[in-house]
Amino acid sequence: MIRMKSTRSFMFLICPIMVLIFLYYSSGRLHLRSPIQKSQADLDRLLSVGRVVASEYDKQGFLTKLDRKLPLELQYKYGNLSKGECKPGYAEAKMTSIYPKFTKPAPMFLDPNFKRLSKISSYPPPFGVRTQEKIIDHILQYTKRYSLGSELDSLICKKCIIVGNGGILFNKSLGSQIDQYDVVVRLNEAPVAGFEKDVGSKTTMRITYPEGAIQKPERYEKSSLFVLSAFKPMDFKWLRYMVFKEKLRSIEGFWKSVARAVPREPEDMRILNPYFIQEAAFKFIGLPHNNGLMGRGNIPTLGTVAITMALHNCDEVAVAGFGYDMNAPHAPLHYYEKLMMSAIKESWTHNISKEKEFLRKLVKGGVIQDLTNGI
Repeated sequence: MIRMKSTRSFMFLICPIMVLIFLYYSSGRLHLRSPIQKSQADLDRLLSVGRVVASEYDKQGFLTKLDRKLPLELQYKYGNLSKGECKPGYAEAKMTSIYPKFTKPAPMFLDPNFKRLSKISSYPPPFGVRTQEKIIDHILQYTKRYSLGSELDSLICKKCIIVGNGGILFNKSLGSQIDQYDVVVRLNEAPVAGFEKDVGSKTTMRITYPEGAIQKPERYEKSSLFVLSAFKPMDFKWLRYMVFKEKLRSIEGFWKSVARAVPREPEDMRILNPYFIQEAAFKFIGLPHNNGLMGRGNIPTLGTVAITMALHNCDEVAVAGFGYDMNAPHAPLHYYEKLMMSAIKESWTHNISKEKEFLRKLVKGGVIQDLTNGI
């Protein structure tokens, strides 16, 4: 009896010790494996909540895996809207989801407070306003208006479309669809009259520069904003002549002939915020910085600048007439002329291939809608 009690006591004593030894060695083995398990678990957790993982983003900061699916929070936000109804904040939300560094505030046009915009004050044209402050002040004092206008400014939600000049627009019959947008942006001298079936008849603004501006006064729309996108100091001097209705004394400093008169009143003229050129070039596309100066292959095309502007100022953004198909040399280069695709040459100032990569990210990520599927 005494021996049984001793044996039982021994067992009660030894069992906890054996359990402790088992747990010790088990924990040791588990500990050896835990870094792998933990890192995988952490990775899964980070991915599940959308946290930044280095391999997920390219060197510009865009997600490498893109799709048009709405994040869950956006599905809840826009799920109850009827088809075609404007989605407030949509472009900003989608852009931020694929490019977390995006921040929306950026005025469309320069106003008398432009010197407070630190992002453009340290760069000369085309990326900023340095050295041009005096002439810009002079112009803005005379134009007196610095927005889209009271009617458009009052809209809670704006749908914008950038109409490119590409031949891909020809015979697409998108005119009526284009005219349904709140803001229709056209570029340079691309005509409307005679092409309404494909490009629409509405023009909210026409963004251009001296060499790209319409040279025949009768071809200007009767009611649209004339918007200068300045690429060099001479462009501001040219605009001053246009605003004050003065005779252009010389075309020295321009790379081709320029418009000598713009049939617009000063209050219908605007200066595009050069930050959009800067942001598109250096942040979005990744073009050479060149110490902030214009150089070989570091200027985005006007179309991409206009899209960048729209991302900051519109709730929904669409494009039409964008994209060059170099595999179709006999396709029309522009919708309004017979010049063929084979005529396009590698540009000194633009990097078309890198720019197209950026635009494809926007389309693939569902940030913008491409009506002609040229991008």
